[in-house]
Amino acid sequence: MGNDGIKSHRDLEVYKMAFDAAMTIFEASKKFPVEEKYSMTDQIRRSSRSVCANLAEAWRKRRYQAAFISKLSDSEAEAAETQTWIEFAVKCHYLDIETGRKLYHTYNQILGKLVNLINNSSSWVIKPHKN
Repeated sequence: MGNDGIKSHRDLEVYKMAFDAAMTIFEASKKFPVEEKYSMTDQIRRSSRSVCANLAEAWRKRRYQAAFISKLSDSEAEAAETQTWIEFAVKCHYLDIETGRKLYHTYNQILGKLVNLINNSSSWVIKPHKN
């Protein structure tokens, strides 16, 4: 796992995927019924965005491996929660099956990349400079 050319969390493929997926969810959720505004719509938007927010926080905590892993784990939990909301949205006929499948698959890939980051966290931790 090379981190050449990675200057910020925005350069991570997993971040780009999560951001794009959150934007897809945002657009699709505009069509959800108004009565779902404070339940499903807000929740699926919040969890999908939290994947990105926790990744950004994890990136800034790379000096401490445990803190880095903890925030990546939070990101992983938010991705899994988003998958649950996708399932509900499909079952309630707010999302068509194909869109739901694509999004669910994307979040499976995001989860895999997050697990990979966690498993290889030592290569991402910022080593203290010695004088």
